[in-house]
Amino acid sequence: MIELKNDQLVVTFPDLHEGARLTIGFQRTLRIPDDGTDHPLPPGLGRFPLRHVDDFADRLPASWSRHGGVLFPMHSTEAMWLNFSSARVSGHDHAWPFALKIATGKRSAVTGEAWRQGLHRQPKQDYLVVPSQPWLDGYCVEEGVIRQFVAMPLGEGYTVEEQLTDLAEVGGLQIEVIPMKREAFLRRWPEVEFDEMAMEMCMSGPPMPAAAAPKRRAKKEMGLAPGGRMRQSIHADRYDPDEWDLDTSSRCFVHLLDAAAWPAVTGHAAPTKPPTAADYSNAGLPWFHYDDGDATPVAGSKLLPGLKSVLGMGEAKGEDPLPENEPVPNPVVVDTKTGKRVGDQVRESSFQAADVPCRRRGT
Repeated sequence: MIELKNDQLVVTFPDLHEGARLTIGFQRTLRIPDDGTDHPLPPGLGRFPLRHVDDFADRLPASWSRHGGVLFPMHSTEAMWLNFSSARVSGHDHAWPFALKIATGKRSAVTGEAWRQGLHRQPKQDYLVVPSQPWLDGYCVEEGVIRQFVAMPLGEGYTVEEQLTDLAEVGGLQIEVIPMKREAFLRRWPEVEFDEMAMEMCMSGPPMPAAAAPKRRAKKEMGLAPGGRMRQSIHADRYDPDEWDLDTSSRCFVHLLDAAAWPAVTGHAAPTKPPTAADYSNAGLPWFHYDDGDATPVAGSKLLPGLKSVLGMGEAKGEDPLPENEPVPNPVVVDTKTGKRVGDQVRESSFQAADVPCRRRGT
């Protein structure tokens, strides 16, 4: 079951265990400079406001209603990252593990490959493992390096989806959560004597009534494109393949709407644009370094490194999509640990391969 609580997705599997719960947040952040430098982790600037697609179906694209899920606003060239948290299970000395498949425009953020069923480790792992992986900031292009998720209007050629398929059909993000099997969890972490308090979640407020905004369909769909380079590893799966419960999963479509259209759709003001990375650093505010400990990083994708970044695509098109792309002057970098970066059920989604035709560029 997926619920929308406090602008986060809360995915639970009560048939496995009451503690089998994963929270996914969508964090606003600085857009790091697209300058060839491998930057440290930028801060979280608060969560994006999430809303149910079904509450605003009469003013959203028909395809969004078919997919269900949630939506949130992004300004063009704004960046984001995903935060994952799984609380320690009461009576056990560990959080419930989950395998997460993350795609943008139905292309894997880890491998660049088209969405396919199941979990795959060969030729490359195509999923994340939580709680080992606390967040994801972008596309895995090299071992230990990602390119930041940056929002661009769908249909202008910048997104990963368009660069790999020549199509602008899907946009947004697609998420699938696969839990560890109950028997595997209990075998690895049997009950202990102490009782750990489970994480509590706050309920989100009621949805905005439909009459609060004019009835006109939004036309500004957004996708995600590769931005600047950042130091971040995707952790290799250390569990046995048969420990994942492939017959029990939850899926959600996360749609991205141009922030300019957000007030007309929801009746609420959109978040303001974040500061530039240069302004943030000039104010002496911190960037972050995360120690992965003994986690093994996966290799970079074979497809994603060849794609053009937003800046590279803009230069190829004779455009200037990043007017504020100044280098970061002397960033202050501090060490961080996991989780230290600063009527609610969601209708789940179908990711059938037949939904959207996919083809490689140039074929």
